Amino acid sequence: MPFDDHGNIVSGVLPAQRSVPSSIVRPPYVGLLEPPAYEGDNTYSEDEVAKIRAAGRIASRALDAVGAAVAPGITTAELDRIGHEAVVSAGAYPSTLGYRGYPASSCTSVNEVICHGIPDDTVLREGDIVNVDITAYLDGFHGDTNRTFRVGTVAEDVDLLIERTHEAMMRGIKAAKPGREVNVIGRVIETYAKRFGYGVVRDFTGHGVGSSFHTGLIIPHYDSAPRFSDVIQPGMVFTVEPMLTLGTHEWDMWADDWTVTTRDKSITAQFEHTIVVRENGFELLTVSE
Repeated sequence: MPFDDHGNIVSGVLPAQRSVPSSIVRPPYVGLLEPPAYEGDNTYSEDEVAKIRAAGRIASRALDAVGAAVAPGITTAELDRIGHEAVVSAGAYPSTLGYRGYPASSCTSVNEVICHGIPDDTVLREGDIVNVDITAYLDGFHGDTNRTFRVGTVAEDVDLLIERTHEAMMRGIKAAKPGREVNVIGRVIETYAKRFGYGVVRDFTGHGVGSSFHTGLIIPHYDSAPRFSDVIQPGMVFTVEPMLTLGTHEWDMWADDWTVTTRDKSITAQFEHTIVVRENGFELLTVSE
């Protein structure tokens, strides 16, 4: 069981890489060391938004299936299998698989893992939490979303962290109005998180998404002004995905060059939606219905 004597997660054994039917179209970066450069402006037509919405619905439904299976005794590799099969059975490609060499169809980040945890033979225990991040690629567009799940009953401070991280995400999304700079999203998130003394991870951010998995647009989750000053416009599509911790915002990277943990091993939670900005608000593009 990949936990050390202090109860902190350590790397486990990875399963064989999952296959995708040849009939399913791959994103252009599969098989490349890095993806082709994105040259758009992060805004999309209604027809393109509809395609992002369709991909996002598949990703959200895959998370529904994963969440139904989360329980003590299940491995993160098994959660990845469930998510993979849900995406593939809908005719989509799991975007993380082969992205910059990433070996799995989802990210599974347990307890102190901030993001990009690789599914393996880790057995989830009562009281753990696990964030599962799934992106689906369909008809040339990506829909990206994640949720944090409780494994059985969790400690009260962890339970509150999960609730408040979701609330922080929604507050950030509601702040994304045309004419504002994207850094307002982080200002709102950090202001809320500071009420509870939470750490707000800075170096892993939201991003533009659509025809590219990551377009280069950065959506900060902390008060970064005057940095990250892109002006929000109607039709812009990006993710909002704050990572809040019970301790520090500082982090360490594992030797796999993917798994990121809190430096002080404090518990961390995350939620993510892909959104499109509207003239008078927003639309969530990663919902199940």
